[in-house]
Amino acid sequence: MMSVWNALLGTAVNGLAIVVGGLVGVLLGNRIPERYKIITMQGIALTVVLIGLQMALRTNQLIIVIFSLIIGCVLGEAVGIDAWLRRVGVWLEERASHSGSGLARAFVFATLLYGVGAMAVTGALESGLLGQHQILYAKSVLDGITAVAFAASMGIGICLSAVPVVLYQGAIALAAGSLRPFLGTAVITELSAVGGVLIFAIGLNLLELKEIKVANFLPAFAVAFVWLTIFAL
Repeated sequence: MMSVWNALLGTAVNGLAIVVGGLVGVLLGNRIPERYKIITMQGIALTVVLIGLQMALRTNQLIIVIFSLIIGCVLGEAVGIDAWLRRVGVWLEERASHSGSGLARAFVFATLLYGVGAMAVTGALESGLLGQHQILYAKSVLDGITAVAFAASMGIGICLSAVPVVLYQGAIALAAGSLRPFLGTAVITELSAVGGVLIFAIGLNLLELKEIKVANFLPAFAVAFVWLTIFAL
């Protein structure tokens, strides 16, 4: 059985990266040229695309992955997961702006940036279900670099966002980890493949090639799980 620490390792690294990046940003200020920020982000995006492809190509039952994504995105679109997350983000930003505190605005901004997104969810699921942390490691690099840039202009509040991010992702990882003993190798492999496709889509978003509502595809995990469970009976 996977240990709690192993399930939370990726989340812990992610939280640390945000804190370290934020502190570096506060110390450096706005001394990093914009062109270096852009090219670094593109390099990370390409890495995310590669991770997604690597995970997706592990599938042994492509038809399940395809139909899980199709059915899952229809369900997600009907529920409006992406729109709901955006509304939550707008509400939190408005609350922070009314407080008049620069620290609060930086904290809420970074919490939304690092926590409310498909990469956080899929990364935490990978940690809990598979005991692997590729997604959260890539997210850690991404978050750490962006924390440098944002903390340089917004201050120490960026570092404080590591707390809700760790709690949020850690809760998802632990919940997913509690299911792992009941999952067979085939189920884990196909769930990983579904996650890989979503990570690939996140990479495309980071490259600004195409805006994909990745959050609306999250029900694909549940569809794949139900499908594989039924066929296993």
